[in-house]
Amino acid sequence: MATSVPLSLLDLARVRPAETAAEGVARSVRLARTADGLGYHRLWVSEHHNMPGLASSATSLYIQHLAANTTNLRVGSGGIMLPNHSPLVIAEQFGLLETLFPGRIDLGLGRAPGTDGATMQALRRGAAASEHFPADIVELHGYLTGETTVPGVQAYPHHAGGVPLYILGSSLYGAQLAAHLGLPYAFASHFAPEALVEAATIYRDRFDASRSLAGPDATPHFIAAANVVAADDAETATAQYRRTELEWLRSILGRGRDLSDEQLVELREHPSGRQVLGMLARTLVGTGPEVVAGLDALAQEVRADELMLVNAAVDEDQQHRALELLAPQAGRGVRDEAPLAASAV
Repeated sequence: MATSVPLSLLDLARVRPAETAAEGVARSVRLARTADGLGYHRLWVSEHHNMPGLASSATSLYIQHLAANTTNLRVGSGGIMLPNHSPLVIAEQFGLLETLFPGRIDLGLGRAPGTDGATMQALRRGAAASEHFPADIVELHGYLTGETTVPGVQAYPHHAGGVPLYILGSSLYGAQLAAHLGLPYAFASHFAPEALVEAATIYRDRFDASRSLAGPDATPHFIAAANVVAADDAETATAQYRRTELEWLRSILGRGRDLSDEQLVELREHPSGRQVLGMLARTLVGTGPEVVAGLDALAQEVRADELMLVNAAVDEDQQHRALELLAPQAGRGVRDEAPLAASAV
């Protein structure tokens, strides 16, 4: 049994405490190859800076490496934080990626810094940079399509069809902007679940094809992100999720300090810990059929055209197994049983 909508993946490019960056990247490549052979639609990686546990700060290079090691997946950014960069530089990078991997590159765009205030300054990003986000998108689109809005300046190489643009967001602002520009929209409900339903409604209700950067025939395309932990039995899935909770607490509350597992367990019951774990409220945990049923229910609830999965299990073998259990293609080794709803925690 497969989901009723296409499934894609968001790779957070994690480097675990006991790993080197090279080992973390190699693990990403192995998972990408598994997904590539199982019919997943696309694989995105995110931009973050000054975070030792994440390897995708040079996002375009990470995308190139994953695309070079796969065949069928669309590969892209989830997303490039455009106010950190010149639109011309991003257009040149993604124009080259599209040249190297034609028809396989996506460009998801966000306006958050993806880092802390000191690093924002090191990136030469001004405090008002995000205010220029809509204009920067229009400028970027012009470079990518060869229809520049800056007289005398082009990005090379560029392509007549451009590289598909997606707006990313975790608030209602992104939904409004994507609707105004007539672009596809991906909502980060894997860590900001509370505004998901309202964002999906605003996006569809206000979508304006008449001014769409994707052309006058554009239609809404809404992507909802969700954390998933799928295993062959519920006990394994639950055990993996409990470890996922601890790693999530470590990544959010442990910045700049080394927290033991015992301290993380204590934080789970602390008000700050409960607040952090509330970000995982849309996580689906269970057997393959249970999680598929939960994903279908989520897609129906928000009228999603596509779901973007964060493979939240801790152990690599369990991550590969989750990809097999949820895979869009048949022959995944899932037992034929009546699906129950996965628990959303």
